[in-house]
Amino acid sequence: MTTEYDQLKANDASFVPLTPLSFLQRTADIYPQRESVIYNSRRYTWAQTRTRCTRVASSLAARGLGKNDTVSMFAFNTPEMFEAHFAVPMAGAVLNTINTRLDAATVSYIIDHGESKVFMVDRQLWPVLEEALQSCQLQPEIIIIDDADAIEKPPLPDNVDFSYYEDLVEHGDETFNWRMPEDEWQALTLNYTSGTTGHPKGVVYHHRGSYLMTMGTVVSWSLPQHPRYLYTVPMFHCNGWGHAWTMTAVAGTIVCMRTFNPKLLFDLVEEHQITHFGGAPVILNMLANASEYDQKNFARTINVMTAGAPPPARVLESMTQFGFEVMHVYGLTETFGHILQAAPQDSWASESPERQAELKSRQGVRFAMTEAVDVISPQTGNSVPWDSETIGEIVIRGNTTMKGYLKDPESTDKAFNNGWFFSGDLAVVHQDGYIQVKDRAKDIIISGGENISSVEIESVLYKHPSVGEAAVVALADEKWGEVPCAFVELKSGKQASEQELIDFCAENMARFKRPKSVIFGELPKTATGKIQKNVLRGQAKKNITS
Repeated sequence: MTTEYDQLKANDASFVPLTPLSFLQRTADIYPQRESVIYNSRRYTWAQTRTRCTRVASSLAARGLGKNDTVSMFAFNTPEMFEAHFAVPMAGAVLNTINTRLDAATVSYIIDHGESKVFMVDRQLWPVLEEALQSCQLQPEIIIIDDADAIEKPPLPDNVDFSYYEDLVEHGDETFNWRMPEDEWQALTLNYTSGTTGHPKGVVYHHRGSYLMTMGTVVSWSLPQHPRYLYTVPMFHCNGWGHAWTMTAVAGTIVCMRTFNPKLLFDLVEEHQITHFGGAPVILNMLANASEYDQKNFARTINVMTAGAPPPARVLESMTQFGFEVMHVYGLTETFGHILQAAPQDSWASESPERQAELKSRQGVRFAMTEAVDVISPQTGNSVPWDSETIGEIVIRGNTTMKGYLKDPESTDKAFNNGWFFSGDLAVVHQDGYIQVKDRAKDIIISGGENISSVEIESVLYKHPSVGEAAVVALADEKWGEVPCAFVELKSGKQASEQELIDFCAENMARFKRPKSVIFGELPKTATGKIQKNVLRGQAKKNITS
């Protein structure tokens, strides 16, 4: 039945598409002289950052880029990477940030699959891109980021046309009219995840989701105005967990860290009076195990967000000595990053430090912008009981879920079912409603915050002439969270050593994906011939601890 309420329609004055680009405009208007970005000797104000982003956007637009055109970024956490999160979509294009640890073959695949038209690359990574371009069908325009503070500066070729990032700034038009999205569902970024096969999947984010991710983070992390944020999270990971946009919304100051090392983190926290930073559990572990000469204890509280493989409770407990208050979160590339948090309860304060650390290490409850999260039994299709024992799959519903996988309708349809996004992560629900991941249905290994596909490692192992069968599982590791452990059944009459197979993998894929151990023997199988990875996980744990 139509009522008078239904006669009131949205118009340009009452409905504006949500976009994180609006955060930069507001912050630069209100706090033009506040520091926006600090990187070694380089310092910018919010007015200067807006001008630089506008100039880069105009230069991209002048090259003919617009809606749904892909601009790839293969770079470290420098001001250029931060600026691209605004400049590229301001030109109407889609930002594709690429993992700096990937091998040339994967970079080549991403260029072609994502149809990259412009490729911005840090000079240090040029050799990887140069090799990747040799097998690409597409040849995007190359723009070099020439960081004066980079230690490695490989020579640039004479036979390749390229320009420099600063050329985009210098020759850009600061009066350029930003191309704001006509529809908040418009593609904003393209992020590739390792997935469960050799080829990564292209996860497409929309403007609405990134806007709401910012709002949810501000609320659930209790962010104040003007935080001082150390960007240790690689900005190629879920767009740096969306913190480029989040810190802009609250007019913070972003301190860029090109590469991580514990001493540098402690020094920067002290020098710049850092109030917030984020990092995978491996980062926290490296801080905990750093030399006592490098460590620093702070009398004030520094807020830390950590995500990835569930952090050991011991590591979380050790962070208190530095003044670090850690909040553990959970999410996926497909959900714009974090959608669950181990939100602290007042009652936890009365628990022992060890118990508090255990409570904080769980994946937790939903963020403010997350509409719904449940754990569904694969057998019944119903919610599992809150008994800490019954395992089901985490499912998610909300505005911070991806548009879908680029050029992969089959995987998209499989991921979305009955009004839910199925994560592939297996978990239990505790009596207090907090979720805890127990296993990964897709056999993804999260090592140091990086997703590693077990299937990809297996496919490389199978290329070795001595390998008959192979299976790879995740093995808990105090430093990295998880590491790949390979089980190999050799062909009859063939020989191979553990180190030989590890080196073989390192030579045929990104080195960080190589297995850290290889166990030889017959692989256990079901009656139908399927390898029993659950049995292998137990064997791996027993083998390492024995």
